[in-house]
Amino acid sequence: MKIFYFTSTGNNLHIAKRLGGQLYSIPKILKEGPCEFEADKIGIIFPCYYFGPQRLVEKFLKKVQLKTPYLFSIMSYGNFSAAGLNHFFHIARKSNLQLSYLNEILMVDNYLPIFDIEKQIKNIPHKNIEENLTKIIADINASRKYIKKKGSLKTLATFFGQLFYGINVRRADKKFFIEDTCNSCKTCEKVCPVDNIKVLEKPTFLHHCEECLACIHHCPQNAIRLKNEKGSARFINENVSLREIITANS
Repeated sequence: MKIFYFTSTGNNLHIAKRLGGQLYSIPKILKEGPCEFEADKIGIIFPCYYFGPQRLVEKFLKKVQLKTPYLFSIMSYGNFSAAGLNHFFHIARKSNLQLSYLNEILMVDNYLPIFDIEKQIKNIPHKNIEENLTKIIADINASRKYIKKKGSLKTLATFFGQLFYGINVRRADKKFFIEDTCNSCKTCEKVCPVDNIKVLEKPTFLHHCEECLACIHHCPQNAIRLKNEKGSARFINENVSLREIITANS
């Protein structure tokens, strides 16, 4: 089994690790290749951004060739997923990828402009993450066929969410600012999946940001801030190390 994933704060890498098999970072595949893979089962694990798949994931679907009798995908989300699965399904079909299984899982939301991380962490027991993940893993191990679909109102929400995402995403780093506690450790540069950060004395943002917020959440000094963030707390999935994130995205 081969698993392809994109992660910024570790949620999707945790899912990928729990599934097992050979793990492949989507940002690395896009940078380095190869683009043809074959296995008995292939999975794509991705986060929900603006009610749909992240842009790097869309680029991956359009570029890669996957040969398998059982293609599955899991979308993680932190509050409201709208019709993100529908959107992913249509993009995959346009890329000649036939899904056997498509599902979603509620996890911690790391989007700082809307969510207070302290409240998100306190709410983890109510999200039943491990219980729900165990059920999904059992489905995949049993090669269950299932496509979760959403209704028309949620499809409309995804349409407008993705429209807003496309317009604003590359300008996201203009809302970042650096505090004096920065010690030029370059962690932000290493965790960025699109090489948008260069650190000399302080981080410089190159304005092709994908708004994954990995740089903010992983900063050891909590020195990268967002102008409209809901709090200063940060999130990293406890089952994933900083070194693993750097390996995935560097």
